[in-house]
Amino acid sequence: MPYRPQLTDAARPATITISATNEHGDAVPTQIAGEHPLTLYLDKREIVTLMTLGGAPEALAIGYLRNQRLVSRLEDIAAVQVDWETDSVAVTTTRSAGDLEERMGKRTVTTGCGQSTMFGDLMDEIEKVSLPAVARLDEDTLYGLL
Repeated sequence: MPYRPQLTDAARPATITISATNEHGDAVPTQIAGEHPLTLYLDKREIVTLMTLGGAPEALAIGYLRNQRLVSRLEDIAAVQVDWETDSVAVTTTRSAGDLEERMGKRTVTTGCGQSTMFGDLMDEIEKVSLPAVARLDEDTLYGLL
């Protein structure tokens, strides 16, 4: 059986109901995206606050930490605990990242429609990624995935 860290099950609805006014001036209940802040802690150290709809906050935390290379493998994570009362997620690891302080010291802020912050030498690592020549995706397949 594959390894799975201890996880809370703290998904929340992606939408909230508000009262909107229609073209006739009537109040109408309307569903809108309910984005929430979620502050991520790694071994009791605050890392970042992410904005999320909240559908899979545990997966968001794990994915973010893997993407930023702050956690190398799923097996390095002991537990992921989401608490919406404090808008936080605490991730505990089986072994601490030795160079976490150093990596947190270097930040790259990206621009675009979704500004983001990356930590450490992630940009250097991205330049080393090389896909095999057979890894191709034609336009029809791409549209089929959408």
